[in-house]
Amino acid sequence: MIYELRTYTLFPGKMPDYLKAAETIGRPARGDNYGRCHAYWTSEFGQLNQIWHLWSYDSLNERERLRGELQKNEKWTKEYVPTIRPLIARQDLRVLNGVVHPAAPTTGSHLYELRMYRTVLGGARQYAENLKAVLPVRGKYSPAVGVWTGEFPQPNELLHMWRYKDLNERAAARAAVMKEPAWQEYLKKGAPLLAEMQSIILMPTVFSPMK
Repeated sequence: MIYELRTYTLFPGKMPDYLKAAETIGRPARGDNYGRCHAYWTSEFGQLNQIWHLWSYDSLNERERLRGELQKNEKWTKEYVPTIRPLIARQDLRVLNGVVHPAAPTTGSHLYELRMYRTVLGGARQYAENLKAVLPVRGKYSPAVGVWTGEFPQPNELLHMWRYKDLNERAAARAAVMKEPAWQEYLKKGAPLLAEMQSIILMPTVFSPMK
């Protein structure tokens, strides 16, 4: 199983047009027939005017095959792509390996924090193992949505995602876990492996499978 995280940066003011096209044309045309869509988000903090969406495929070969099949879908190629292309200023994608596979909440609506860590050369796997080991402690305060290591374009990258009811719950959870000895030890082990850290808050769209 491989994951693809796609980030589309839109021209200012074009978010409503993109969301309407994705909801009414793109998602019905594609469904989960050409890779599974786990979630669709918009950026709330950090860089704005961004769409983030997460997909999974059985393999890179299967991704290539399914994307080829998608090009035969005229609803996609003749209606959706021409509609959204003028709205997008930039596209970025990450191919990721799952360490902790995505778990969608079963009830309620949430905000999501995606933390992206660039590690020192060769450090991503070790950092992922350290994080996975301490997840039972961290999970007492808020559940992990998923953990991934980068395949390309950045192989020395560790991504982890958390969900919260709101920003107040996020602040409370992060304050509480800092009192845990196991979490403090994890932070000590992790610091030498890190080169750069980023965080972004994401909000699910109305048509996102993950709410």
